[in-house]
Amino acid sequence: MAAEKPSVLIIGGMGYIGRFLARYIHDNQLASEYRLVDKKPPEIVWLAPEFEQACSRQHFMQKDASKEDALQEIFNRADGKQWDYVFNCGGETRYSQGEERYRALNLALSVAVAKEAAKRKVKCFVELSTGSVYKPNSSPSREGDKLKPWSQMAIVKQEAEEALSKIEGLNLVIARLAYVYGPYATQELSTSLCLARVYQDFGEDLKFLWSKDLRMNSVHIDDVARALWAMAAWYDSGRPNWDAEAMGDMPIFNVVDKGATSQGTIAEIISELFGIKTTFQGQLLSNLARLNMDNVVDDINEDVLDPWGDMLREAGITKTIPLSPFMEKELLKDTDLSMDGSRLEEVVGFKYEKPAVTKELVQEVIESYKKMNWWP
Repeated sequence: MAAEKPSVLIIGGMGYIGRFLARYIHDNQLASEYRLVDKKPPEIVWLAPEFEQACSRQHFMQKDASKEDALQEIFNRADGKQWDYVFNCGGETRYSQGEERYRALNLALSVAVAKEAAKRKVKCFVELSTGSVYKPNSSPSREGDKLKPWSQMAIVKQEAEEALSKIEGLNLVIARLAYVYGPYATQELSTSLCLARVYQDFGEDLKFLWSKDLRMNSVHIDDVARALWAMAAWYDSGRPNWDAEAMGDMPIFNVVDKGATSQGTIAEIISELFGIKTTFQGQLLSNLARLNMDNVVDDINEDVLDPWGDMLREAGITKTIPLSPFMEKELLKDTDLSMDGSRLEEVVGFKYEKPAVTKELVQEVIESYKKMNWWP
């Protein structure tokens, strides 16, 4: 007799990763039941048509998981059983949101949900974290390497990892993600693409700070969804190939493709797709910019935001959209995000279907924007 499929709870189910995970579970019929929990309902989160079934109202519960009085309803099921897998895709991933917001959404929420999962003996709890927790190194960071978070969000994510590791009875897996890109993505890569579109309109070169060697390791959203599921199923099957003596008690996996994406990789693809020249300021000019980064960022934003708005209007795009060339100061740091993802492959047996960023995959991202009428 076939084993019963696991039941699944996704916190932050309307977020970028949550909706792709839901679609992966739905399309492949992986779960006996799944529930998406989010503060925002499906109607207001810019859902593309292919998510409508996976993220429909029948699978959705509108609740704020950071509020303790909501946890009972979130975790209770009609049949009285407990959820098998809980994925915490909630939290704040945007830059420059302030310590208080990160603590509420990336620490308090994680701890509250994880404590409830432990109390109910959930078979696997997957917490999403970031590769920005590592101390940048000359070689790609492995899971046991030294941590030195370099953004406010990453500082709080590291605290959340530590807090969760101390919750008794929590069957915890931590996924540290590289920069996630793919259709409908609205961070990191999308900012560069919007900037490139404006500079294409200007007929000018797009200049990057620092050098082409600045590492910006990436992972495609489709592989993220597959990896998260693979981790939970692996944990549930008894954690085969896990060497606790060498790796520690708590399973941590880097989720990063094999392409060693750098600023040069992205600049080359942009140059080809937009037909503009991309250049790098180099260390000297960039160091001068660093001394006055607030003004540099303000100047860039001043130069591009009005033209971007004009381009949208000319294209007949009058609705609010989630894309913008607005540059966050934290995005302009000369800090490498460089990770080694071999543990996930060796221990879990995971294989990346999109092992590197390519021109074709970035073109797909742009096409997804056009489909949603977000692209001028």
